[in-house]
Amino acid sequence: MSAPMKILPRLPVVVILGATGCGKSKLAIELARKFNGEIISADSMQVYKGLDIITNKVTAEEQAQCRHHMISYVDPLTTKYTVTEFRNKALAIIDKLIADEKLPVIVGGTNYYIESVLWNFLVDKKNGEDTDGGDDGSEEERICNTENANSSTYDDLDNVTLHKKLMEIDIETAQRLHPNDRRKVLRALEIYEHHDRPMSEILSEQRIRAEDKSGPLRYESPCIFWIQCEQKVLDGRLDDRVDEMIEKGLLNELTEFHHKYNRDRLQHNQDADYETGIFQSIGFKEFHPYLMLDDQGRQTYDGQQLLEDGIERLKLVTRRYSKKQQRWIKNRFLKRPGPGVPSVYGLDSTDPVNWTERVNTPACNVLQAILNGDVPAISPLSCDEDRDEPDYNICTVCEGRVFVTKYQWQAHMKSRRHRHMVGRYHRSTSESSQGESPSEIEDKT
Repeated sequence: MSAPMKILPRLPVVVILGATGCGKSKLAIELARKFNGEIISADSMQVYKGLDIITNKVTAEEQAQCRHHMISYVDPLTTKYTVTEFRNKALAIIDKLIADEKLPVIVGGTNYYIESVLWNFLVDKKNGEDTDGGDDGSEEERICNTENANSSTYDDLDNVTLHKKLMEIDIETAQRLHPNDRRKVLRALEIYEHHDRPMSEILSEQRIRAEDKSGPLRYESPCIFWIQCEQKVLDGRLDDRVDEMIEKGLLNELTEFHHKYNRDRLQHNQDADYETGIFQSIGFKEFHPYLMLDDQGRQTYDGQQLLEDGIERLKLVTRRYSKKQQRWIKNRFLKRPGPGVPSVYGLDSTDPVNWTERVNTPACNVLQAILNGDVPAISPLSCDEDRDEPDYNICTVCEGRVFVTKYQWQAHMKSRRHRHMVGRYHRSTSESSQGESPSEIEDKT
């Protein structure tokens, strides 16, 4: 093993972004070993002790290759561990590493943890919590995120009715949200109920305050990598990883913790709370019906069916989460408004055979250039603004389907289904639209 490369005194903070399963931990270890660094985990579930399989922690062998921080230090029965607590602890570690001339390498799946370290965010004094956060980067997730608004008021209302109510009080927000996005529509309604003001108005003020008061990046010229992977390939990897987790003993790990949690809960006369702390980890909710059975019940046909359903749900939720992480990166880095927007360098881990060529080597070259005070030969990523540009449309020809971005609307207008519906519409209204072409009818929709 070669000696670590000596680096210059002025150290950047290295950040490795990417969806779960793309190889972030692998690259973090490689860079830390090569450039005399240590790794800071930014994963909200890996802070808890134990539960190594469900939280997908790096192995003991991987941790032995270089020092890791912010892993396994919070009691798993703790119900509230905030991003503010994480940030304060992480910043102290980063400052010490830089003072010791060691390269800080931040890696993890909880993206708003990473964000809290890189930027100075406004703090909600009432709750002691950052008002900026939210893994998917959507604005509605980053406002008053510790409030406990009561959504029971809307439990009996369907999605269309909820969306109409939001249209009445906050049309700007409603036109950004699809009626089927029930969670976000509810969130906007709850915020209005709590503040007696539209969410769009509050967000507008927060953006102004953020630009005026949050200042520049906390650390000058961070070196940020985004490991990307073709979604179809990544989906296959994630499915395989779930199967591997089952083989490693995931069910035993969950069962033992479930028993311990309920034993401790009953001793302290506490109600069950499966919505906070470690229970937010992907895997608990998916297997909860199965875990609630006794040993005999798990061996029955129904028990085995619940197990199979849990495995399939875990795969589905994991795939969805990977997409959510990628949206966050795009929204919060490539499309971030205001000053203090860092460069992000793309890497491609689609083909593991080409890992060295497509991931390791370009990452090392970029980092070395930054350490030398040079401009990296690789250009940073840019964003296709038009794809996610808000553009609210309703297609009356296609049974009132709703579209909230320009890309979705344009794609729909070109789709075979829409052309087919336009043809049917044209035939059924031939008397009232005689002489009009399908394209002219489209203009009316």
